[in-house]
Amino acid sequence: MGSSEFFGLATIGYIVAMMFYITYLVIKNKTIGIIGTTITVASFVSHTAAFILRWVESYQLGMGRAPLTNLFESLTFFVWCLILGYLIIEITYKTRSFGAFITPIAGMALGFIELSGISKDIEPLMPALQSNWLLAHVMMSFISYSAFALSFATAMMYLILKTKDKKEPFYIFWILACGMFFIVLAGMAIDFIQFKLITKTSGELITNFLFKATFRAESPFVVITSWLVSIIFILGLWQYGYILRNTIEYFKISEKVLEDLTYKTITIGFPIFTLGGLIFGAVWADQAWGVYWSWDPKETWSLITWLIYAFFLHTRYIAGWRGNRIAAVAVSGFIAVIFTYLGVNLFLSGLHSYGGMK
Repeated sequence: MGSSEFFGLATIGYIVAMMFYITYLVIKNKTIGIIGTTITVASFVSHTAAFILRWVESYQLGMGRAPLTNLFESLTFFVWCLILGYLIIEITYKTRSFGAFITPIAGMALGFIELSGISKDIEPLMPALQSNWLLAHVMMSFISYSAFALSFATAMMYLILKTKDKKEPFYIFWILACGMFFIVLAGMAIDFIQFKLITKTSGELITNFLFKATFRAESPFVVITSWLVSIIFILGLWQYGYILRNTIEYFKISEKVLEDLTYKTITIGFPIFTLGGLIFGAVWADQAWGVYWSWDPKETWSLITWLIYAFFLHTRYIAGWRGNRIAAVAVSGFIAVIFTYLGVNLFLSGLHSYGGMK
């Protein structure tokens, strides 16, 4: 078996584990949770083997580079870091309920890979990418992204637990954030079925068909139906959000633990992102293009992301913010992370266009 087969097994395993974790959260069956953890661990082992094999394969092809230099490799590395962080939390805090919030993020990233037709080939690096600074920049960026993803999940759980009044702004905030997250995930799944399993379309950029089966379909009826279903879903989540809160409360996860985890994961991710994402990225940019900072869209959005998390730490230390406000900042930060990495690559052009999907 080669790296692609191991990556395939890991992808299937994570998606199956996601379903088990969500089922475990709903029906509270311990056996279901154990199965979810077992599948996650097995998938993580397969994922690790895939990385090692891909690195070996690059040497066999005469390239000898770390598997971190294109969109496929960086996304899979992000998922690897995310799952590693989750397993550490599960073992440390002895709870599996986090899995229902972490594995959908991994599922979305892996679904994006399959849906978009991203090239999985091992290809030679362009001259600008042939630098040790690139390895440090990309690796540290995605370690920090995975830490921010964990903080997103714990902050979201905190908001769900703390807000009870349906008219409260933070209740509406988490309803919209959570609702949009699952709507996007569902939309990508429908696109995958439509374009990959039915028409067998491959190699197209996601900008050509993202939500083409739903919100951007050619049929006005499908578009209107997609919006109506989404609105009904969000309204239903708003009306019955207390069920999700009661479910989380069943697992006896204290609000203090969630707040502490949000803070700890951000304090881990922020300095790594500062050093690897910004400083090392600037050094590499100077070597590659002769300028430390060019206000490239990726650089600009990286700075915006950095400012949001700097605001989180500043308001917590200096202003003494706690509770819902600081949790909402953590959620907003990860939304900025998603746009920094995917949104910029898809919708904006610049020096980082090498990270596209071709």
